[in-house]
Amino acid sequence: MEVGPARSAGRTVLPSALRRWLGPIAVLAALVVVVLGVRYAGHSEPGRVDRWIVPPTADSVRPPWRHVALALDFLGEPAGSTMVIVACVAGCLLLRRPRAAVLVAAGTGLTVGTTTLLKHVVGRTIHGPGNLSYPSGHTAFFTALALMAALLATGRLGLGTAAGTSLVLAASLAAGAAMGWAEVRLGAHYPTDALGGWCTALAVIPATAWLVDRMADRTADAMADRVAGQTGADA
Repeated sequence: MEVGPARSAGRTVLPSALRRWLGPIAVLAALVVVVLGVRYAGHSEPGRVDRWIVPPTADSVRPPWRHVALALDFLGEPAGSTMVIVACVAGCLLLRRPRAAVLVAAGTGLTVGTTTLLKHVVGRTIHGPGNLSYPSGHTAFFTALALMAALLATGRLGLGTAAGTSLVLAASLAAGAAMGWAEVRLGAHYPTDALGGWCTALAVIPATAWLVDRMADRTADAMADRVAGQTGADA
């Protein structure tokens, strides 16, 4: 993935050190989403992997961890997610990082939109008809936030390929595992739903970051050409 001119390198949301690896990772994640979606399309019961990870007889999470699970779950609900997105966008604008603000808004929107579309396509349900479960939108949303934060931190700190990739994967894994645990233990999703949500974010966010950079660079080039043309005409 190539992004914009060198003059904007310090403002890109997809650090150059990560482009080489995030592309294949995103493609692999997309393949996992598709494979799991085909495997569990139309199902209404946990699969073998789900039963192995969380036995049907397992008790739901109890206090005090239930409070933690409910707090995490709230962050993925419309009210909670809206507050988080608004706060993140405002923070990016205060730091004068408009590309980052666009990435947060577009990245979360595309990630949640993708999970919503996939739920209707796959048709997997939990706790009865109408409760679409694959992939987990909560897990995808929380993973997307952590992934975008790691991308921005990598660029701001000037991390190399190894350190930056490790940070991105660790942050996304931690966020996905935390929200996935909450959703599974609260009985809202199967473990494979959480895996599908995690992979959805890994597939969507790098592509969104690349598009944000590409569009921003094209806009900057167009503005520069217009200014140059006006200057030449005045001369």
